[in-house]
Amino acid sequence: MHYFEPLSVVIDEKTVEEVQQLIESSQQILITAHLSPDGDALGASLGLYHYLKYKGKNVKLMVPNSFPYFLKWMSGAGDILVYEYNPKAAKTIFEHTDLIFSIDYNIPKRVGGMAPLLEKSDAKKVLIDHHLFPGNIYDVVISHPEISSTSELVFRLLYQADKYDEMDKTIAECLYCGMMTDTGGFTFNSNNPEIYLIISLLLRKGIDKDRIFSLVYNNLTEDRFRLLGFTLSQRMKVYPEFHTALIWLSLEDQKQFSYNKGDTEGFVNYPLSIKDIIFSAFIREDEDLVKISFRSQSTFPTNEFAGQFFNGGGHLNASGGEFYGTLNDAISLFENSIDLYAEKLINTPK
Repeated sequence: MHYFEPLSVVIDEKTVEEVQQLIESSQQILITAHLSPDGDALGASLGLYHYLKYKGKNVKLMVPNSFPYFLKWMSGAGDILVYEYNPKAAKTIFEHTDLIFSIDYNIPKRVGGMAPLLEKSDAKKVLIDHHLFPGNIYDVVISHPEISSTSELVFRLLYQADKYDEMDKTIAECLYCGMMTDTGGFTFNSNNPEIYLIISLLLRKGIDKDRIFSLVYNNLTEDRFRLLGFTLSQRMKVYPEFHTALIWLSLEDQKQFSYNKGDTEGFVNYPLSIKDIIFSAFIREDEDLVKISFRSQSTFPTNEFAGQFFNGGGHLNASGGEFYGTLNDAISLFENSIDLYAEKLINTPK
């Protein structure tokens, strides 16, 4: 018997029951997450992975490419299969799977080279995500953009299925990590009081939230720390008339500091600490494209901005996009774009 305030019903009860039935009837289950998986993708996926293992299911977890070192402390991280390391083996796994979970992404394109395998698979497919515009290849769709993280959705799915007592500390740690990282340590998209009720329920499982925070945010290599200093001192431009700041890094900049995947995680948040800045952008040159991250305060719609100019999307205060061209062209496009959004930027309260 639980002696705490119940959570509101977010996921349709019929959908919860359908997912439980699919789990019970499936022999081979595959959990998938998006390219360059972040804390929420991994936290939600690993939380679900450990629950399915507890249920005695034969389950595998696959991601398209590698993920940051500061997320590898989560239990089960060593079990994660990386598609780009062995595409042939991945193909075999997809062919012998009868239930696939798509976690923290809305369309197959978000899993890169795994997309054709996902689309061609005869397995039942379940989407659990909090981004706009879910794809149409799924048998069951749990899509709630109003929810702060996919990890919160996985918690709600298990909670609504009356599986809270079956969650252990390991599951709780993974889900908490996902919730924490996708809200910037509960600094944006986190005003719903029920988020903190969920945190209290996870704490009841014995997690150490301070330790989790430290493992993620106070776990920088020296090179990463120096890269942050360089970025803020040498690669930042402020547009005070637009309440906007931009930081950027070239490939050469990154090589100078022995860049590893995930080393720039969270960099985009720093300019929001500047007085009167409500919109922050980070433009990073990659091997084949330019990657862009946006963060904002108050009501400025980063997702709208990302979708209009950078083939992206996301949430009101946190989104991303991409650009196929040079770093300088991406910066020029950004500067021209904020001029078009001048009225919104000027009139958005911090």
